[in-house]
Amino acid sequence: MTKTLTLHEVAAAFVVVASASLGPLSTRSADQLQQTFRASTDVVTIQASVRDGRGRVLNGLTRADFEIRDNGELRQILSLRSDRQSPLSLALLVDMSGSMRASGKVAMARQAYDALLAQLRQGRDEAAVFTFDSALHERRPFTTDLWKLKSALTEFEPFGTTSLYDATAAAARRLSSRTGAHKAIVVLTDGLDTSSMLTAAEVSGLASSIDVPVFIVATVPSVDERFMLETSDRPRAEAADLRDLSEWTGGAFVFSSTPVETIATASRLVDELRQQYVLAIEAAGANEWRRLDVRVKRPSAKVKARSGYFGG
Repeated sequence: MTKTLTLHEVAAAFVVVASASLGPLSTRSADQLQQTFRASTDVVTIQASVRDGRGRVLNGLTRADFEIRDNGELRQILSLRSDRQSPLSLALLVDMSGSMRASGKVAMARQAYDALLAQLRQGRDEAAVFTFDSALHERRPFTTDLWKLKSALTEFEPFGTTSLYDATAAAARRLSSRTGAHKAIVVLTDGLDTSSMLTAAEVSGLASSIDVPVFIVATVPSVDERFMLETSDRPRAEAADLRDLSEWTGGAFVFSSTPVETIATASRLVDELRQQYVLAIEAAGANEWRRLDVRVKRPSAKVKARSGYFGG
């Protein structure tokens, strides 16, 4: 059964959660959001992906290899887990707005969706399926019975405006209560947001505060991919974009333009999630946004992780 949540209602609930630089929050937005997204049980969990200078995953790291700073202060790492067998919890968001009608984008999104499902483990990993246009629609609730997700997109056609950021914010809220060791939002879209009330910076602050990396999969033809890559090389505007959204949450922005690229992208994405380290630190007592800086004490090591959390 499909459930629809008006995205203007979502935006009203989330308001502003961060500035474009994820700087200090306004008093009003901090007070509103801390009630829901404050650190629980005095422990903050951090999903971290670590690669070397050549892009290869660094396995076998211990607590002694990591350094975590909380608002600039070095923090003790309480625990570290790295287990490829731990279950995944994924919120799969598929763009069904009007812009997806062009150039076979819907077919590419469905192909990417099938490729992602093929990487998950029946009865172990769980996923939920949402589509979005000007509203977020729950097509399938979270389940480990992946067969129930196979036909989730067959009967839907693109229509309406695109509220990508608002939909991501709503999905982050749904995912926060799931129990999987590795959680993520995966958005299949052409990357054109036309009607969101939340900015990329605001959504990334929300997602980061509950430890949800956002992976943006651009399902676009090769000509659009080239244009987006050329645009990414230009100086950044003051407004945030999808690259910022994925980077600030510890996710990634990737392309899915051909069948071969789609399969490879799905495999890399899920494999990255399985190889993440899950670290824990004690939460700060102050009722405020806390910026996190996670590093590995090895030359050329690169870490992707959440950018902060709400203390208190």
